[in-house]
Amino acid sequence: MSMETLEFVIYPDGRVQEKVTGIVGVSCAEVTAAIEAQLGQVVSTEQTSEYFAQTIEQSATVTAQATFSEW
Repeated sequence: MSMETLEFVIYPDGRVQEKVTGIVGVSCAEVTAAIEAQLGQVVSTEQTSEYFAQTIEQSATVTAQATFSEW
């Protein structure tokens, strides 16, 4: 499991650059929406390869059978 990080760079002119790592897919936008709403107008966005990656969910079914004998 990777660590999720949000990095902000605040420039002297008030611009804020936000970089998100460790979040796969569109959930990145969900995580940052509230923060961006408080920061002001979003001028541009650039998605990383993590944005386009898909999460893989694995499931396994284990069937156990026990037999015993009463000798």
